[in-house]
Amino acid sequence: MDSVTQIALGAAVSEAIIGKQVGRKALLWGVIAGTIPDLDVLVPFDDPIKNFTYHRSFSHSFLFLTVLTPILTWLIVRLHPSTHIYRKRWLVAVFLVLVTHPLLDCFTVYGTQIFWPFSEYPVTWSTVFIIDPAYTVPLLVGSICTLVMSRNSLRIRYLNAAGLILSSAYLIFSIVGKWQVDRAAMSTLARYNLSNASYVTAAAPFNTLLWRVVFIDGNRYGEGFYSLFDASDSIRLTWYDSEPALLNDIADTWSVQRLKWFTKGFYRVRGQNDQVNIATEHPEFSRWCWLPADQVLDQIVPFKRPVYEQVIAAFGARL
Repeated sequence: MDSVTQIALGAAVSEAIIGKQVGRKALLWGVIAGTIPDLDVLVPFDDPIKNFTYHRSFSHSFLFLTVLTPILTWLIVRLHPSTHIYRKRWLVAVFLVLVTHPLLDCFTVYGTQIFWPFSEYPVTWSTVFIIDPAYTVPLLVGSICTLVMSRNSLRIRYLNAAGLILSSAYLIFSIVGKWQVDRAAMSTLARYNLSNASYVTAAAPFNTLLWRVVFIDGNRYGEGFYSLFDASDSIRLTWYDSEPALLNDIADTWSVQRLKWFTKGFYRVRGQNDQVNIATEHPEFSRWCWLPADQVLDQIVPFKRPVYEQVIAAFGARL
């Protein structure tokens, strides 16, 4: 998820665990700990493919964060010696703030390697978009109220707890929504007789009512939208061609193999102007992003068909 959401979640979790004992220090360290896993973006890798696929790896692993917990707790107690008697609570608060960060990331379509180094498999449940105000706002309201209201007021604890409950309930709703969309996707597989096709479903930007579905079937891919309010279980698809055979000469390169692994096979290949281009589903923008195959270590070039225009059109068609 985005940084604001992770900060709000970290502050809310820390406040719930130790806010009563240490006051606003809980918010401060909740914000800091909630930010730490995403600091991997500061690690300078030598090419964009590594930047793209190594994000949410070691810094988001349960093992790394478990090892980091006592170190960060020691630092907190050292900086705030008056809170030493609450060191066990600090330990619990720090651990929960750290691990809820990658757990929340697992709900997005961008893979999170929570089991690194034992497995690099990117866990992705893809039930929410990486920016979703319906999830973030309750956490922000609770945290802001906790910051500005009197620490002696019981209402701050109720408001903070309410923010956590509402945001968690929204995640549960997103799981139910994805289940409904997956049912529609399987119905669509049967409708189009796509026995060998694979598909991915993901929430469209900023909501969990409209969903984007992509099917990969050999040398083509289909793309469509499904609303939880749609009466039919079948998804109307628009089909596009792909030319995977164009990768034969570079199929064994590390960059191509890494992209295939990271995208779980959801990529598109095309030839244009005597150049082979690979398109991947960009997890942060829900659109195809093109990589010139002979410059695959240099840059990622956005495709000129951003999904936001399609989302707006899909919403408009249902109003």
